[in-house]
Amino acid sequence: ALRRSALGVIRLITENGHRIPLRELFPAATKLINEQVNSRARRGFSRPSKVRSATGATQGSISNSGYDLLAFFGGRLKVQQRDKGVRHDLVDAVFSKGDDDLVRILARVAALSKFLETDDGTNLLAGYKRAANILRIEEKKDGKSYDQPVDTGTLSLAEETALATALGTAKADAVGALEAEDFEKAMAALSTLRAPIDAFFDKVTVNADDADVRANRLALLSEIRSAVNSVADFSLIEG
Repeated sequence: ALRRSALGVIRLITENGHRIPLRELFPAATKLINEQVNSRARRGFSRPSKVRSATGATQGSISNSGYDLLAFFGGRLKVQQRDKGVRHDLVDAVFSKGDDDLVRILARVAALSKFLETDDGTNLLAGYKRAANILRIEEKKDGKSYDQPVDTGTLSLAEETALATALGTAKADAVGALEAEDFEKAMAALSTLRAPIDAFFDKVTVNADDADVRANRLALLSEIRSAVNSVADFSLIEG
């Protein structure tokens, strides 16, 4: 019943284009339900000793603090969109960014889906996964994160410099486009990274013998991860 109700809410919101921040809606709904339960109790109606939550657990009163309702709605959104032919991993990739506006989420998913159907999108995803895999291996081996600023002053190869410049521009453009809700423009900003990422991996040895050079190049890979993930969590995208 909870799943059906959530799907009904999702349909009402998305099919009518309502811009509703769910995180603000949930506490208001919780307060209203508890007021109704308390009112019934004051009028002599029996108050349920336990209320079953969305997880199946029981609790003394309804609260949205013990269960992530937004994640619950996210799961229902995936089911609804799957029936429309939308990839569940793309919904996950966008939903994981923490947005609670379902209309905006679906617009981002549509733009992401369209982008990944292009050569630039396919190759950028491959480049991202290569960068992320190298980082995962090296960070685990070194026991540290390379999520740190790139020292652009010590970059010695043209491909390094070109990538660092492209990353700064692309990330700024993508974030600006996201704020303006121009999601196709955000994807276009990411598409500019394809060529410099490909050139970097063709010409640059990440695990250089010099420890400082290696650390700086791993920081560049971290910047790739950060820039691409500004639009969606590409680690959740299959392929």
